Amino acid sequence: MARMPHSFIPIVFFVPVCLLLIGYLVVREQTTERPGQLAITTAGMVEMCLNCHTREKLDGAHDNQVVGCSPCHLGDALAIDKDKAHRGMVLNPGDLRWVARTCGVEGCHPADIHKVKNSLMATNRGILATLLYYWGERDRQDAEITVEHLLMSGETSVALDYYRKLCATCHLWKQKGDLPGAPAFFNEKGGGCAACHYNLPPSIPRNTVTTELASTAQEAIEKRPHPQVVKQVPEENCIRCHNRSGRIGLSYTGIFEAEGYGTPYEKGHLSSQRLAGDRFYLKIAEDIHHTKGMVCIDCHIRDEIMGDGTSYAHYEDQVEITCQSCHDATPGTSRKGKPLTNVSGRPGQFILTGKIDGKEHPLRPPNQQACLAPGHQRLSCAACHSTWVPQCYGCHVKRDKRETHLDKLTLKETSGWWEEGRSYIRYEKPMLAVWGDKVVVVTPGCQDLVTLIDEKGASEGGFNRFTMAAINPHTIQAKGRTCKDCHAEPKTIGLGEGTVTLRQGLWQFHPVDRGLQSEQGRTPGLDTFVTIDGTPLQHGSRSNLRPFNGEELRRILRVGLCLDCHSKADDQLWRSYDRQRSCPVFKEL
Repeated sequence: MARMPHSFIPIVFFVPVCLLLIGYLVVREQTTERPGQLAITTAGMVEMCLNCHTREKLDGAHDNQVVGCSPCHLGDALAIDKDKAHRGMVLNPGDLRWVARTCGVEGCHPADIHKVKNSLMATNRGILATLLYYWGERDRQDAEITVEHLLMSGETSVALDYYRKLCATCHLWKQKGDLPGAPAFFNEKGGGCAACHYNLPPSIPRNTVTTELASTAQEAIEKRPHPQVVKQVPEENCIRCHNRSGRIGLSYTGIFEAEGYGTPYEKGHLSSQRLAGDRFYLKIAEDIHHTKGMVCIDCHIRDEIMGDGTSYAHYEDQVEITCQSCHDATPGTSRKGKPLTNVSGRPGQFILTGKIDGKEHPLRPPNQQACLAPGHQRLSCAACHSTWVPQCYGCHVKRDKRETHLDKLTLKETSGWWEEGRSYIRYEKPMLAVWGDKVVVVTPGCQDLVTLIDEKGASEGGFNRFTMAAINPHTIQAKGRTCKDCHAEPKTIGLGEGTVTLRQGLWQFHPVDRGLQSEQGRTPGLDTFVTIDGTPLQHGSRSNLRPFNGEELRRILRVGLCLDCHSKADDQLWRSYDRQRSCPVFKEL
């Protein structure tokens, strides 16, 4: 074979390059109104998208001048025709339906896709399994049923129909903007990776209380359409979903969803303090951590938010942060032994550094006299330091087959309109109960009174299911509850609002709430978890969550008899309390 002349080799490579360059210059001249705009990224990739998309400004890691448009949005980066270029394009690269071809490709975030898809925010396993168990459709509370399964299978039932129509807007499989006509608050939810890491540009004003877009937002979006992709997730993105059910996000910022009366009235009109969905609210004590300027990601770490790859059944399995992670003699480690990257220092001088603002927060150990006092070993931190919690009593649920309702997963109207209302809501006097070996805060979760109406308008049955659920309310205050708040307050210990008396050595309780009359008979008092003798009246949200038993109730109330005289935690009486018999009140015990 004849050898190619050395002088010919550069020509072989030079000619195609010249032709490509000439073709590019011609295309650029024909397709852009701004001559000189490059269609090649700094990484050397040809991206004809850049000829038209000249105004978008992204964060440094995802700048289109660096990575282009097609690695994220797919489409055809070499096409010069708009329709051809946009064929196969995706608007939201973070959507879990195709994220493996965008965010999850090698060189970007390949290890995270499996984790996110198995996280509770994507699977909703806890919500689904608990609802099915509560409503008698499963015999276990850890069923492996997920949102992805429902999307693929179309499975439904009474409980699943309820979930599909009233609950299924808070999960990572939801697509952004998929609810035509719905408020921006709902349409911004979901979107896979974008649920957390999508941030509207700073030029777009928003109402940070309700996380609704401000009135001028649409105009601002049109002027600067591309969102930022951020690692420092703002609290607004978390609150967008964490504002119903336990209302953790709202509570953290000091917002209490009030009754529907619209009080306090303003100049004869209903209150202007409203959340998305036309819900009224009151501004009360925010969490002390929020007062100090801390946002959600300052405490919660990557693996408990995005998941660690395991499909957990309940939130307590996935969450890693505890109060002791920071408030301990040697803080800086999660309960699963993972280091908190923003905690540093040495004994006596540990600090937590804000992940967004860089502010340093000194970390203090628990108070020795109060938090670590004898008899308090079982108390969770929230039991004393959460001075309020949202309490929604009596959830009246009705399904009417004479009407249709939008299935939020299929986005189709199907038979059965669901509506729900409540008997009343409260925030004061958080109730305590025992979860495993810890005393924790509990709240109604949920007290379902379900009525089912058939196609002819006749009742086709129903049921009641009353449950108290453990909650970490995110309403921590620096000063804890008083001793009387627990030892002399019947509602706190699970008896409900009412009066406790001691006569001839016997404790008696006289409740305010005597229950409701329903199709299934009279219910117990809605705020009553247990009788004075220790008989449970409602279910616990976990098999090992229970109210105080009779002996525990008597011991708690007995301490309350002493508090008028001995109200301080450092009182000498409490150092030898079990041996104390000199006080006259003990003659009746």
